[in-house]
This record gives sequence, C-alpha cells and structure tokens, in this order.
Amino acid sequence: MVDMGSTACDGMYSKLIDKDSQYLDDSELRGHEVHAVSVPSLRAGSRQSGQGPYRLATGCLATLCAVLLLSVIAVSAHYKNLNQSLRNEHLAPLPQNESGGQIQMQRQTTNVTTLTEALSKLQMEKEDLVKERDELLARLAKSEPEQTSPPLLPSPLAPKSTPLPPSTPLTCPPDWLVFNRSCYYISTRSMSWPDSQTWCKEKGGHLAIIHTAEEQTFVWNQLPRGHWNAYWFGISDETAEADWLWVDGTKLVGGFWEEGEPNNHIDEDCGYIVKTRKLERKAVSSWYDAPCQMYWPFICEIEM
Repeated sequence: MVDMGSTACDGMYSKLIDKDSQYLDDSELRGHEVHAVSVPSLRAGSRQSGQGPYRLATGCLATLCAVLLLSVIAVSAHYKNLNQSLRNEHLAPLPQNESGGQIQMQRQTTNVTTLTEALSKLQMEKEDLVKERDELLARLAKSEPEQTSPPLLPSPLAPKSTPLPPSTPLTCPPDWLVFNRSCYYISTRSMSWPDSQTWCKEKGGHLAIIHTAEEQTFVWNQLPRGHWNAYWFGISDETAEADWLWVDGTKLVGGFWEEGEPNNHIDEDCGYIVKTRKLERKAVSSWYDAPCQMYWPFICEIEM
C-alpha cells in the first residue's frame, strides 16, 4: 500500500513539474535540476505520510454525513408519526365526545319524558282516588238515615239539651240537663235501686220516668260508652211479678226492653239502662232487669 501511494504521488508531482516547466526558460529549468531531484523526494515523503489521515477523515465525514442524514430522516418520520398520533388523540375524539354528549342528552330527555309521564299517571290516579272517596262519602251520607233508628231519635251528636218553649223558661240545678219540661242528672256514684230513689227524692225528684222514644233517646245519648255501663231508672215489679210500675205508681205501657228482657233470671225486680261500646246497640232496645240490691249508677229526674 505505501509503495503504490508513493508511486502515485511521484507521478502526480512529475506532472505538476512538467506543467510548470512550460513556463520556465531552459536556463531556469537547468538551474533547478539539482533541486528537482531532491524536492520530489521530500514531497513524496510528506504525501506518503499524510495520505492515510486524510482518507480516514474523509471516510469519517462521509459516515457522519450519512448518520446525520439518517437521523434527519428518522426525526422527520418520528415527528410525522407524533403529529399523526396527536391528531388522532385530539381531533378524532371530538366527534366521539360530541356523539357521546348527544347520546347523553337524548337519555336525559328520555328520562325527563318518562318522569313526566309517571307524574301525569300519578296525578290521574290521585284524581280517581279523590273521586272514589267523594262517591263513598256520598253513599255513606245517604245510608246513615237508613241505619238510624226511628225518625224521632236524635243523632248521637245532638246537643244534650233541647231548648224550652218560649212560654216559661226552665232553670235546672247545676250539673242537671234540660229536656222538654224536665231536668235530668246522670250520677257517677253507684247505689242500690232503693238508695238511688232516696237520693233523687232528696234532690227534689225521683228516678227517671221515660214514656217516649224521644225522651229515651235523649237520656241514652247522655250515657258514656263502656264495657257494660248500666244505670238504674224508675221502674220495678217488686209489688207483683211482671207488673212493671213507675215510681209515681203509673203502670208501664210498652217500654224499650232489649230482646228477651225482662226475664227475671235471678229475682230481678228493678229496671236499668245499658250502654256498651258496640255501636250497633240502639237506644230503644236497651232496658234490662236486675236484682234491686245491685250497685249501679242511676238517673234522676225533676219534673216541672
């Protein structure tokens, strides 16, 4: 390799000398002959020694250029792919998000429509229920008079006293109730039938004497409900069995006995009125007979 390089360099140098010699005189060419022999040898040596590094540098530069070119190409391709990815990430999802938003809006609209329909249905059901309730109340109001006892009987909600005729005002003692021309007292203490009659006489009256359904209903409505609330009133058959007399000596006509009463089950000679919690019980069928020595509350009457 070194010999071939030196030979080539010597040839190139000889050509250069030949070209230069065209411009020199023969005398000048001769004068330099001695130097021409020595100079080529020096240049040849210098070229021979420096030709390797130049070649290496050239190869390195060429390689570097190739690497730079490949790097530029690779970077360009990378940025192109990156831009494409960014476009896919940022631009492509937009229609998808927009489509998702439209779907969500449609769902919300559907939900609102469903809720509105359900609300309308509930409102209609409420109106139907209210209408049905009103119809039931109307039927109940119509059926109440049919279930009530005879027309003369007042409602349980009727006032406890009836106004007197405008002719003569009637004044009753405290805690006594006014009805027609009589005052009535409903006791809270219990006594035997004879003791009850004595107590009423001391107050200026007697055990209650009841002749009409109207009066019976008024008295019965004053009694509180309970399991078996019984009250003595002014009737007995102590004088003669089954011959019921009022305390004023008058004979009973009719009466408002419970079915099967009086039955004189255990020597029952005195009458009492019963009011229980059963709403189906009626005022006009509430009389019973019992032994006169039993302790019950009682009803007094003062007739004016």
